[in-house]
Amino acid sequence: METVKTESNQNPIEETIFGEMPDGTKVKKFTLKNEAGMEVDIINYGGIMTRWTAPDKKGNYEDVVLGFDSLEQYLDGSPYFGALIGRYGNRIANGKFSLDGETYTLATNDGDNHLHGGEKGFDKVVWDGVAKTTEEGATVELTYTSEDGEEGYPGKLDVKVTYTLTNNNELDIQYEAVTDKPTVVNLTQHSYFNLSGQLSEPVLDHEIYLNADTYMPVDGGLIPTGEFREVAGTPFNFKEPKPIGEEIEAANEQLSLGGGYDHCWVLNEGEKDFRLAASAHHGETGRLLEVYTNEPGIQFYSGNFLDGTLPAKDGGTYAKRSGFCLETQHYPDSPNQADFPSVRLNPGEMYSSRTMYKLSTK
Repeated sequence: METVKTESNQNPIEETIFGEMPDGTKVKKFTLKNEAGMEVDIINYGGIMTRWTAPDKKGNYEDVVLGFDSLEQYLDGSPYFGALIGRYGNRIANGKFSLDGETYTLATNDGDNHLHGGEKGFDKVVWDGVAKTTEEGATVELTYTSEDGEEGYPGKLDVKVTYTLTNNNELDIQYEAVTDKPTVVNLTQHSYFNLSGQLSEPVLDHEIYLNADTYMPVDGGLIPTGEFREVAGTPFNFKEPKPIGEEIEAANEQLSLGGGYDHCWVLNEGEKDFRLAASAHHGETGRLLEVYTNEPGIQFYSGNFLDGTLPAKDGGTYAKRSGFCLETQHYPDSPNQADFPSVRLNPGEMYSSRTMYKLSTK
């Protein structure tokens, strides 16, 4: 799985065909490269990041994100590996919300609840993709128009997501959207990371830091109860870095409900500040992942539903907890919870969100 270092005089973006949809539409793969030798593969099906190579402390490059080798495997069913999520990342209770007195009904594709945009969310559509080299780095712009009523959501939504790989080993993700009638929007990125480079091995030894004093307890359907609970004195305290596995099996009702960590943390330092939200460190390889965002929340998911049935890129299978997600977002079920920051988007407004993942070693 090692990647040959890219020479700086080579094209920083390669465009190839990753596969073909059942209707014959060709799916493109954009390989973004930087001067350090890092590479990121993005396909325009689902805006999926299929590969991200990063050096360990000895300079060895390995892939650090879970995914598949072929388009067919993504089409057969994926737990949102590497995908763009919309229109609404995370859960909406009972698949319903009201806006200006009108109730909208969405798919209940997660028990009684709506999850990650529905039966055919943004993770399952083909986006238009344009690659370009900018001052910031190798960039791919993905655009998609979600028509009024798609998956039950109101308003025609024009979406643009821009991935940029910088020479500082940062993947900067900019989300933008406009609508022609009031709607709700909450976009995120659902990559599963395993910084060891051994993608089928558990991530329980990774040390996680979360810049959050409180988190959101959930009910049996993993819908927030509305409470902001202090992390102090609980297994949900990651204010100092600690291994994922340190308390994941603790006797705790919230851990039992999620099968591990599958909760939203309330990020410190204000809703609009672009700041360090989280980090993950793998001691053996030295790889460090930092997550910066201007979103108010982050969903930390410890890969609890992976079960060894999906084929891994390294030839094994994706075992339980062989990847973790750090999904920056507004809070789950916000359309139904008036005390949460609003996810409403009106005509004439611009939805704008930014998240940056940075890989280094320490």
